Amino acid sequence: MQQLQTLDYIVFFFYFILVSGYGYWIYQRKKTPNESTQDFFLAEGSLTWWAIGASLIASNISAEQFIGMSGNGFSMGLGISTYEWMAAATLIIVAVFFMPIYLKNKIYTMPQFLSQRYNPTVSLIMAVFWLALYILVNLTSILYLGALAVSGISGLDFTFCMIALAVFAIIITIGGMKVIGFTDVIQVFFLVIGGLATTYLAINLVSGDTGIDGLMSGMKMMRENHDDHFHMIFPKSSPFYMQLPGLTVLLGGMWIVNLNYWGCNQYITQRALGADLKTARNGILFAAGLKLLMPVIVVLPGIAAYALYSKGLFQAEMLGPDGMINPDKAYPVLLNLLPTGLKGLSFAALTAAVVASLAGKANSISTIFTLDIFRNYIGKDADEKKLVWIGRWVVVIAMVLAIVVSPYMGIDKKGGFQFIQEMTGLLSPGIFASFIMGFFWKRTNSAGALFAIVGGFIIALGMHNNYLPFADWTQVPFLDRMGLVFLICVAVMFILGLVLPDEKKGLQIDASMFMPHRSFVIWASIVIAIIAFLYYHFW
Repeated sequence: MQQLQTLDYIVFFFYFILVSGYGYWIYQRKKTPNESTQDFFLAEGSLTWWAIGASLIASNISAEQFIGMSGNGFSMGLGISTYEWMAAATLIIVAVFFMPIYLKNKIYTMPQFLSQRYNPTVSLIMAVFWLALYILVNLTSILYLGALAVSGISGLDFTFCMIALAVFAIIITIGGMKVIGFTDVIQVFFLVIGGLATTYLAINLVSGDTGIDGLMSGMKMMRENHDDHFHMIFPKSSPFYMQLPGLTVLLGGMWIVNLNYWGCNQYITQRALGADLKTARNGILFAAGLKLLMPVIVVLPGIAAYALYSKGLFQAEMLGPDGMINPDKAYPVLLNLLPTGLKGLSFAALTAAVVASLAGKANSISTIFTLDIFRNYIGKDADEKKLVWIGRWVVVIAMVLAIVVSPYMGIDKKGGFQFIQEMTGLLSPGIFASFIMGFFWKRTNSAGALFAIVGGFIIALGMHNNYLPFADWTQVPFLDRMGLVFLICVAVMFILGLVLPDEKKGLQIDASMFMPHRSFVIWASIVIAIIAFLYYHFW
């Protein structure tokens, strides 16, 4: 199996210089004499709709998709695409209902929302939870899987690759959200072009032909020979039902996963919180459109790898250290089959996804720690310059911590994508319950929010480790467990809201702010129609 050649390195370094140079130009062009926290963390008023949409996708699509989701494509097929296509529908809901509330109430961080709607104790607890989740689950997974892929393709040492990715991300992140947002446009360009090129070549390899004819015949062969890899809804008899339990992906826990991720997540909402409502909505809708394309880039290559593996190719390369098939190796192995030059482009696409996601996550960690913990509890008298300085140091410290702990998190045991979903799922139901009830029911109180966040986590953890009575919770799909925990949290919050005194901490809301403009409605309807067709066609 060939490693990167000279032409591949030239393509990759062109990408590296372009991103770094453009980032430096943006920083110099848009920097202010006295940089404020609003400038550094939110790029207030600077990001266009297309920069917001591109940054959302660049921050979201990373190693867990390229490596983990391609691995799921190899093992289970198109069904894993539900995370992408249902996310497109979710983004429309977030744009219509969530963003107006945040912007109307001048919410800049998610802990700030909890402090403003409930109390500082709820906010502090959640800030600590988020920092732990972002560093110990998200940063570690992105670094580990990214380094695994980069090392497998380039032949470079795994630890060196992890450090190099972290350093590249730090360089971008310390420039602030303006640099992240605009460089993400380039990152998404490489991600999409390189990803589509990989898919195109991979399917051509399946057919043994080239060009559009090879693409069409390759897709036909994959559909005919591996039809089990082209279904979106798994029956109970499927070995993958525990991961994607039937209609739950349309009517149950998948909504909690996506609404919490896209609507209650500092990492994501931060991109739109510095814009006006129309710009924010257009950017989020643009991201929804790009989401429809993602399974073509990250899932179809995994299915193509499975088709090639079924023909007897790279049997040894797909084995893990334990001698068992490791689906997470599918994408790196596939890239090594690509011709020189194109391999460099695909390598750049993968690196772009990893670095952009690391930068976005590190910026959110920095934002939450600096604005919600340091400013409120440690450095109450700190000026704007010191807060920005603290924010930059937090980026470096978080990345170092992630490098140190990532080998010990068991990321390789379940598959990268599934690891992230299950770990995040311990917090998602309670967080989403506290947000959605806080949005739309004025009697929701701090005691209810505290129960949802802490109690919801304890219940979810008990189910995850099968400590709770009434059922063998290890036999209940984690998406269904999430749905149940969410319902418990909402029920307790409702009861506490009725029996305890009204705290009178509702948000500023009026019906008119939920009315999107006409062009948004038209394009959103097109996105929903495409999603409906995809589920109908691949049911």
